[in-house]
Amino acid sequence: MEKLTWLNLGKRLDHPLKGGWPRWLSSWTLLTLALTGLLLIPTLTVLLSLFADERQVWEHLADTVLGLYVRNSLVMMAGVAVGVILVGSGTAWLVTMCQFWGRAWLEWMLVLPLAAPTYVLAYAYTDFLQVTGGFQIWLRRVTGWGIGDYWFPNIRSLWGAILLLILTLYPYVYLSARLAFQEQSVACLEVSRSLGYGPWASFRKVALPLARPGIVAGCLLALMETLNDFGTVSYFGVDTFTTGIYRTWTALGNPVAAAQLSALLLLLVLLLMAVEQFSRRRARYYRQGFKPTSTRYRLQGIRAVGAWLACGIPIGLGFVVPALILLNMTLRQGELGRRFWSYAQNSFLLSTITAVIAVSVSVVVLYGLRLQGGSPWGLRLAVQLSSLGYALPGVVIAVGVLIPLGWLDQLLSYLRQVVLQQPPGLVIGGTLTALVFGYLVRFLAVSLATVEATLLRIPPSLDEAARSLGQGSLGTLWRVHLPLMSGGILGAMLLVFVDVMKELPATMVLRPFNFDTLAVQTYRLAADERLAEAGAPALAIVLVGILPVILLNSQMARQRNLGSSGDPL
Repeated sequence: MEKLTWLNLGKRLDHPLKGGWPRWLSSWTLLTLALTGLLLIPTLTVLLSLFADERQVWEHLADTVLGLYVRNSLVMMAGVAVGVILVGSGTAWLVTMCQFWGRAWLEWMLVLPLAAPTYVLAYAYTDFLQVTGGFQIWLRRVTGWGIGDYWFPNIRSLWGAILLLILTLYPYVYLSARLAFQEQSVACLEVSRSLGYGPWASFRKVALPLARPGIVAGCLLALMETLNDFGTVSYFGVDTFTTGIYRTWTALGNPVAAAQLSALLLLLVLLLMAVEQFSRRRARYYRQGFKPTSTRYRLQGIRAVGAWLACGIPIGLGFVVPALILLNMTLRQGELGRRFWSYAQNSFLLSTITAVIAVSVSVVVLYGLRLQGGSPWGLRLAVQLSSLGYALPGVVIAVGVLIPLGWLDQLLSYLRQVVLQQPPGLVIGGTLTALVFGYLVRFLAVSLATVEATLLRIPPSLDEAARSLGQGSLGTLWRVHLPLMSGGILGAMLLVFVDVMKELPATMVLRPFNFDTLAVQTYRLAADERLAEAGAPALAIVLVGILPVILLNSQMARQRNLGSSGDPL
């Protein structure tokens, strides 16, 4: 008999199931469907909650706060959309199409605000701009005014939340717009110049319309993150859908109504995606290659100063100033606190476990698709739907996870009473398992995108060569694909790791009792107005967040160098 090992087990997985089933319905396919179906449960739970009868709660919400939730959410989305498009596309144009001193430094520094979650900026600027903060103390010292002698805007407001969201989310538009400007045809801009268009007219009438898909895609990501924000709006006292869902769950004690609010938010996200797709309709945007640096507009004098200010202000307000404030808060506190390392250990443990599982699931799912060749549309649709969680706010995913886990806990608790004669209690809910599962639903899309980009670079001829040498599917994956994908796998793990470190709303709802992370502790200290103590965990989150920013910049630089040299991307 053939010795069965986990490597040649792949040969058995390659064969269809016995009994005359279709050949495409292999064990790999079933495994892929099982994983994607499991990750779809929270989303389906939220959507199915719309059919529950909770009229009394809805009447109460409609009479009190529902209109406020809708209005504030829409105003925030509109303000953030305008801001990130202006800042993101404007700075992308300057560093891509113009030449001035320091442009290369600004090009990568403009991504740094991605390292700081919005709620961290909220705590930092609140400490800096409050009456007893450093800025107002300096203002009173310079002017001689006293407290109450002048008006000062309150950062803890709706407009303050919009401003901070713009400062942290504009890099989404900046990255996509920069790539779009780099890929635009030189001929298009040369034609615009021959028609008498200057730099501003070429940007507005030629480059901007051609970059529309990238700008809209980045703006859509920023709007999803706006809907996901919980820490900032909760700390600022701004009522939005996310705070409403959390309060409906905790204050009203009604998980079904919270799920229905979550379903409305989910439908809003899907509507945004549908509107973007419909707005394009039959428009097509073709890539023509990277733009040589020799065609950049050269800026000097006042124009170069203006370009520096346009790029430097978002960097300063979105990263440099908050980082200095957090460092000052940490030094002012004098010590990290007895439990800081415990919170850091919890964050590191959760982030590592989630990153490893997310990448493993991504490899299995995407390799299952690869084995199918043409990939049946149903299988590919299941994989795409499983990545929908990244578009959902963390509090929505938390609700979608807790409801089915509650049903499962009731069943397991009953079986434990009947079979094992043990007292009832939680089995999965309120454990690290539930929390990690929620993270997987939320961030699997990040891992899928990175792993897929790496897997697609491996030519199918290598699979055929491995099969001709007697390797099964697992052997081919282990000996051929994984070594070639190591860089992409490490990159995917790093991105998921940092996203989990920064995640707040899902952690707040799903974490076990007496198990806090750096993000939760930062929020708690800030909510208790202990801002100086919140500086150390917030600064740790920002420092960890710099890692994927560096990775992202290096990847884009490598891709640009390949494109400019004429090599295939």
